[in-house]
Amino acid sequence: MSARIDRVVTSGTFSLDGGTWDVDNNVWLIGDDAEVLVVDAAHDADAIAAAVGTRRVTAILCTHGHNDHVTAAPALAERLDAPILLHPGDDPLWRMTHPDTAYRSLADTTRITVAGTDIDILHTPGHSPGSVSLYLPELAALCTGDTLFAGGPGATGRSFSDFGTIIDSIRDRLLTLPEETTVHTGHGDTTTIGAERPALADWIARGH
Repeated sequence: MSARIDRVVTSGTFSLDGGTWDVDNNVWLIGDDAEVLVVDAAHDADAIAAAVGTRRVTAILCTHGHNDHVTAAPALAERLDAPILLHPGDDPLWRMTHPDTAYRSLADTTRITVAGTDIDILHTPGHSPGSVSLYLPELAALCTGDTLFAGGPGATGRSFSDFGTIIDSIRDRLLTLPEETTVHTGHGDTTTIGAERPALADWIARGH
C-alpha cells in the first residue's frame, strides 16, 4: 500500500518570551497501514497515539523546537518506542521544554524512507534556527512546520527568529519546488507552492 499523509489537530498553548497563546496544531502522520512517521508531537499524546493505532512508528520528527510542536514528544516516544528527531540548531528551544530528554540529530539533506516513500529533510531556518521542512517528491507534498503557511512566512518577531533568514529559506528551498506541490502547514489550512509563489515580493515588502 502506498504512503499517505493524514492530519490530526491538537489544541494547547504556545509560550515564548513571556507570552502565552492558545493554538491549534496540525500533526501529520506519513505512512501506510503498517508504519508511520509522526511529524510534530503537539500537545496531546493520547490523541496522536489513537490516530496511529496499531501501526509501527518509525520516528517522531519535530519540524522545530517550539514547545507547542514538541510538548508530547517524550511521552509519545516512550509509549510508542520510537526515537525523536530534531535539527540540533533548535537545541536551546528544545531544552526550554525538555531539558533532560535526548533526541537524534537531523541534518540537512537527510533522507528518510517510510512505507516505501522517500522524505527529504530540508533545513529551512528563520522561524527558528533549526526549522526543517519535509519534501516527499513521490507524493508532490511538503510539510513546512511553521516556515510557510497559506498566506506567508511563519512568525519571526520572537527570540531565535529572523525575517531575512526565513525569506531566504522560502525563496531558495521551497518556492523552487514544483508548483503543484501541496504544502501541509504546522497550523491552519493546506496550500500549494503555486498559490504562494506569486506573493513573495508582497511578503518582503510588508516585512513579515
